[in-house]
Amino acid sequence: MTLKQLNEMSKEQFAEALGSIFEHSPWVAEAAHGSGPFASVEELHSRMVEAAKNAPEEKVLALLRSHPDLATRLAMTDYSVSEQKGAGLDQLSPEEFETFSSLNREYVGKFGFPFILAVRGKNKDDILASLRQRIHYDRAQEWNEALAQIARITGFRLADLVQA
Repeated sequence: MTLKQLNEMSKEQFAEALGSIFEHSPWVAEAAHGSGPFASVEELHSRMVEAAKNAPEEKVLALLRSHPDLATRLAMTDYSVSEQKGAGLDQLSPEEFETFSSLNREYVGKFGFPFILAVRGKNKDDILASLRQRIHYDRAQEWNEALAQIARITGFRLADLVQA
């Protein structure tokens, strides 16, 4: 799909085309639509990230909670399945799976949303190290870091989907 095509779409078409860029949150695309037309994919991404960050806190929390736990076998978007597979999270040993599961539970218990990381270019050891580090952040630090990671994830997804 091209940027020109996106710029010509109705709000409904735009949300349909980009609704899964932000995990199970088509409202982000809907909110960004009014900021167009977009001169570049980067501008489109920036407007989508702004829409997500500037939403009411409950909506942002719902966005954070819509992300799957890393290394679990729960229902995920096709994007998440592919991203986690690329990082080797679908090939964990039983011991590694238990380590991830335990840390994920601890993380969710502390922050109220799952651990979010742009896993592209990372392996399971990198991901585990990041989880172990970030579990010690305070809520404000981790909220900001989770949103920064969502920005990275969605930047990759948009770049893969939209041609300038």
